[in-house]
Amino acid sequence: MIALITGANKGIGYQTARILTERGVTVLIGARDAVRGQRAAEELGARLLQLDVTSAESVASAAKQVEEEYGVLDVLVNNAGVIAAQEGPAPSATPVDALRTTYETNVFGVVAVTNAMLPLLRRAAAARIVNVSSGLASLARATDPEDEFRAHNYLAYNSSKAALNMITVSYAKELAGTPIKVNAADPGYCATDLNGHTGHRTAEQGAAVVVRLALLDADGPTGVHLQDEGVVPW
Repeated sequence: MIALITGANKGIGYQTARILTERGVTVLIGARDAVRGQRAAEELGARLLQLDVTSAESVASAAKQVEEEYGVLDVLVNNAGVIAAQEGPAPSATPVDALRTTYETNVFGVVAVTNAMLPLLRRAAAARIVNVSSGLASLARATDPEDEFRAHNYLAYNSSKAALNMITVSYAKELAGTPIKVNAADPGYCATDLNGHTGHRTAEQGAAVVVRLALLDADGPTGVHLQDEGVVPW
């Protein structure tokens, strides 16, 4: 089994790669920084695939490399994600450029990588696509006065993950007649570089649901947003 994880040189992506490698999966560490990516790959016994999801040239090159070396892809984990430096809790104070920066990775990058890898995923017996989302993407939770997530009103990040959820549903609908399953994972509030390591969960804990979706059997769901406890409301 061949799995590609974007942004896998650290955090949740790294832990996802570690667990999958331990389970016998050949893991490709998708990393923009070749030095950090190679270090992670060597630590885990994985392979580096240099990949900048915001670069069309890099995405095309990565897809070509997977094609030439493996000819197939069983699992794609779209994990690479960012929070723009200018992001603040007031939507009206969020620069438009912060949205552009965020969407380039969290939204457009996911579509670019998925489209580039889809021919390889179609060759697998039963491929899995996992988009790493967030509970902050949930419109139901954001509009619930009693929900703790309501207070986290980040315009760029939250809306980018909400868009990612719709992307997940859209691909799941297109691929419904195939063995490919497409789902979104909510790893929870994990301590990673993305949030200055303020999360109360570990990256390893967050990776568990990603791995679960990456290794779904034929009876597993498609087109859903899952966390450890079950389905996350849209």
